[in-house]
Amino acid sequence: MKNKWYDYLWIASALYLSLGFFNILFAWLGLICFATPLLISVITGSKAYCNKYCGRGQLFDLLGKKLKLSRNKSIPQWIRSKWFRYGFLTFFMLMFMLMIFNSVLVFKDVKSLSQAVTLLWTFRIPWHWAHKITEVPAWVSQFAFGFYSVMLTSTILGIITMLLYKPRSWCVYCPMGTMTQLICKVRAGAEK
Repeated sequence: MKNKWYDYLWIASALYLSLGFFNILFAWLGLICFATPLLISVITGSKAYCNKYCGRGQLFDLLGKKLKLSRNKSIPQWIRSKWFRYGFLTFFMLMFMLMIFNSVLVFKDVKSLSQAVTLLWTFRIPWHWAHKITEVPAWVSQFAFGFYSVMLTSTILGIITMLLYKPRSWCVYCPMGTMTQLICKVRAGAEK
């Protein structure tokens, strides 16, 4: 079977993580990964993005299947459960709102710019070398640091579950996948 252009979107995920390491403002490109799956599910009523176009899922496939880094074990039922998926989505959304709130505080000069990336929502790692363009407003950089933290953390979680279970284990509890699934259910219900 011949590869299609979208079979190489894993490169975009790897490139995104690499660019954000050197210049944090590249983190804004991650919004494409947030908006695109939602738009596709709203417009088409399908999870085509998750199934076909998700570069992160493809990256986990590459690492897990082709490079054989995955143990390829069954994903535990608790990860597959609704309470975990919706709980993780809720937690993820709270962290996303906190990231926006911190950006607003920097915008209003209530808080100063934090040049750090927070891994797993806990560990603050100085990331000042990646803040090279200082002519942009501080809130723009603050949002980038927060967004890169979210993207890097979710990638690390995906790699951990890829190593322990099946390559695309992250896809089972991915917040974007859960949201697109909800959109598809709402659309299907509305079309009845």
